[in-house]
Amino acid sequence: MKQQKYIRYILLPTTLLCLIASLFCGCSANSGKISKTGFYFDTMITVTLYGTRDEKILDDCFSLAGNYEKKLSNTITDSEVSKINEANGQFVTVSSDTLSLIKDGIRYGKISDGTFDITIGTLSDLWNFSEIAETAKSDENEVDASVVPSPEKIEAALAHVNYKNIEIKGNQVRLKDPQAKIDLGGIAKGFIADEMRSFLNKKGITSGVISLGGNVLTLGKKADHSSYTIGIQKPFSETGTSLGTLNVSDASVVSSGIYERYYRVNGKLYHHILDTLTGYPVENHLYQVTIISDISMDGDALSTTCFSLGLKKGMQLVEQTDGVEAIFVSDDGTITCSSGINRDDSIQFHAS
Repeated sequence: MKQQKYIRYILLPTTLLCLIASLFCGCSANSGKISKTGFYFDTMITVTLYGTRDEKILDDCFSLAGNYEKKLSNTITDSEVSKINEANGQFVTVSSDTLSLIKDGIRYGKISDGTFDITIGTLSDLWNFSEIAETAKSDENEVDASVVPSPEKIEAALAHVNYKNIEIKGNQVRLKDPQAKIDLGGIAKGFIADEMRSFLNKKGITSGVISLGGNVLTLGKKADHSSYTIGIQKPFSETGTSLGTLNVSDASVVSSGIYERYYRVNGKLYHHILDTLTGYPVENHLYQVTIISDISMDGDALSTTCFSLGLKKGMQLVEQTDGVEAIFVSDDGTITCSSGINRDDSIQFHAS
């Protein structure tokens, strides 16, 4: 039977917070507080620590993020992942970190029966959501129809999406399909957050928040021994408008949704979460999935996986997984919580 570990998490109505915001009431001035922001993996990272004023710890924390980006990014030409992608099917020796994350990606490929697939790189490159969606913001996200890939190109790219084409021998990795491309974007941010937490714990830091875009990881409890309050961003609303809050301690909160990177063509919305069966953006009447978990990498992978699986199958996966809870937001305004979350009946959500 699934452990009800997150029964203490209560959704409350609020319009003051977004997922990357936290409340830190009760932290005394003399306890120390430092914060730093940087940009890695196309994501703004902010780390806030309590109980220390040692700036070097923050600097070392961000150096860690930079080192992992150089290994794991598929957009940096000399990264270990890029070397695998460009090796024309030959083995490439990689670090234990890269190897571990690739193995985790394969594991989630198996768990999801290919719904989550780290060899999606050829397909995601074809859609190019990061660049097009950013440009579209200046034109109310409406773009020319020419940006949508042709069915022929999508079919061709989809043929190279199959995590089973990854072969591992010791610390060597290769793609049996030379045209396949590994993209660890679906789990790398969570992995980096977990590694940052491990580093900070070794330095004796037990209170703080690590934020990587839609990924939030809290360290222990606040300085006054209370839980952190994390707001969940309301889809398609101004940043800072939330549909509710979660009270968490020493936990990860990760959201994936269609409002993060998208554009419209003739009124139809195209978003960045791609269906590994069709090659097109997932269409299943969901706006967003938020995962609460102990390990941020698991939350990262599961938020995408559960969104892609849809409400019924996604919730089944969550309920079968210990230490994990979820909140599903449907396009009709319905909010569905897993069994370990206490939901306040007064919460309101209005679909755009």
